[in-house]
Amino acid sequence: MKTLDVITIGRAGVDLYGAQVGGRLEDMGSFRKYLGGSPTNIACGTARLGLRSALVTRVGDEHMGRFIREELGREGVDVRGVKTDPERLTALVILGIRDEESFPLIFYRENCADMALSEDDIDEGFIAETRSVLATGTHLSHPRTEAAVLKALRLARQHGARTALDIDYRPNLWGVAGHGAGESRFVESAKVTAKLQSTLHLFDLIVGTEEEFHIAGGSTDTVAALRAVRGVTPAVLVCKRGAAGAVAFTGAIPASLDEGQSGPGFPIEVFNVLGAGDGFFSGLLKGWLDGESWPRALEYANACGAFAVSRHGCTPAYPSLAELEFFLRRGVIRPDLRNDAELEQLHWSTTRKGDWPEARIFAFDHRMQFEEMAGYTPAKGAAFKELCLKAALRVQAGRPGYGILCDSRIGRRALHAASGTGLWIGRPCEWPGSRPLTLEPELGPDCGGLEGWARENVVKVLCFCHPDDTAATRADQEATVRQLFTAARRNGLEFLLEVIPSKVGPVDDATTATLIRRFYAAGVFPDWWKLEPMRTRAAWANAIAAIEENDPHTRGIVVLGLDAPEAQLAASFEVAAGFGLVKGFAVGRTIFGDAARGWMAGDLADAEAVAEMARRYARLCEIWDRARAAAREKAA
Repeated sequence: MKTLDVITIGRAGVDLYGAQVGGRLEDMGSFRKYLGGSPTNIACGTARLGLRSALVTRVGDEHMGRFIREELGREGVDVRGVKTDPERLTALVILGIRDEESFPLIFYRENCADMALSEDDIDEGFIAETRSVLATGTHLSHPRTEAAVLKALRLARQHGARTALDIDYRPNLWGVAGHGAGESRFVESAKVTAKLQSTLHLFDLIVGTEEEFHIAGGSTDTVAALRAVRGVTPAVLVCKRGAAGAVAFTGAIPASLDEGQSGPGFPIEVFNVLGAGDGFFSGLLKGWLDGESWPRALEYANACGAFAVSRHGCTPAYPSLAELEFFLRRGVIRPDLRNDAELEQLHWSTTRKGDWPEARIFAFDHRMQFEEMAGYTPAKGAAFKELCLKAALRVQAGRPGYGILCDSRIGRRALHAASGTGLWIGRPCEWPGSRPLTLEPELGPDCGGLEGWARENVVKVLCFCHPDDTAATRADQEATVRQLFTAARRNGLEFLLEVIPSKVGPVDDATTATLIRRFYAAGVFPDWWKLEPMRTRAAWANAIAAIEENDPHTRGIVVLGLDAPEAQLAASFEVAAGFGLVKGFAVGRTIFGDAARGWMAGDLADAEAVAEMARRYARLCEIWDRARAAAREKAA
């Protein structure tokens, strides 16, 4: 029984991509951090397409190494083969987008962790689990890493796995070009050609650009180079031809590349070629391992490459399986895919990190309610919110499915301390009680303040709105929400929209559903919805239908509390828990209200306040879990 579809072996680093496009790398003012390295990119790209992927490499025992390990886990890549090297740093690459043909790049790989990969890092039992092993050319450039790759290939053959090579020729990583030539893709070298040709017979599939086959075949004539490669290996050869697509050769090499098997290409605007080959290989592996014909496998590959060349970054650009299938079914609407709103929404919603089947959230993001308490001072408010976090962590106890809502204005220390704890973290943006909606001044007039937010923070905004609002009020509030939503997406932050119509006017079974449809029509696609408890199943069904008809990939709904007593919340949970899209609750004053008033007045010590809030929070979690279990039992 094979538990893995593919293990990739080789480079793993962090890409620092210049955020500005159209300038020199010297002039870049900020960078975006992504996973990097061909085998790392391919492991993520294939995982997104539904393959069971793993990576064998080394990373440093530092922040960048931990970033790679954690990000791989979030992408669904098996990291058992990722070793931590205590002596070497994780590789870095700094790169940018100058124009359609210039992509400046610097490798920081002097004695880096992944180049210390050795035979001891290759575990036979691990290799035996996979259907295929993919190696990349860089790790054939050094005796130690070459020995590791050759051992993996030998074990793959012994255990019935197929083998693949991404030639991945980077002249400066082979020592035939200088540090400043990171962008170079071809320098002739008889030594490199000889090294590659000594290993090509070990592979069932070999993939490269025309220039990469030039180095593998020792000729700058592509047909001649392919024939030289064919002379040492019976592998399927796939030659990438840029805008002309790609061709596969399963037997003798014909006189013209056009005579190879090909798949349909896509008329896409070239924005960024870096990482496009790794996206291509991800799609190709999907087709190859699924037993598709070569034209079909090449169609997958060309499509995945098209996504990559149209977006910023490497790994972040690769499609999910749902996105790929949608794209192949619908076709190209506009050549700059990153500006195709429908496609980008699907990409975002199907490649988000993490999974939240349950969301039990302690909400202490309140500001106005604290400021109105007797005895409140900003210092005391900040200290109390740290006690709230302690209560949340006590109930969480390291388990998934728990979270907090916490503000930055009063609760900054608690907000920052929550980072990395495993809690879901939401952060409010509205000015408390405002209608029409006004945002916190710290965000700035264009919501540019979101750039400084931790990427695990979820942007939360509360809007008091009603279907009977005047046209002017509706337009004003929708514009504010849309501006915030757009800024959140631009900064890679998830978005939660809370709507409370009952504070504005009468509600019925259609009220919330009407508001939901209006926000979608305005171009707002929340990752999360926070809705007030609805008393009837019909009202919940209507709201959920409104969400699912517009965004079937939404994270879900959490139920707010409105300072309701526990018995009333229990009744609302009983109704809401019957709907799978409702993931849990976000409740605040019911948990912290009494403790906060007693603590502010000096009647409760810190430990007592924490214990009381933890008790109430745990109690609500138990009530929710019982309601959910009962609903599932009833459905069964």
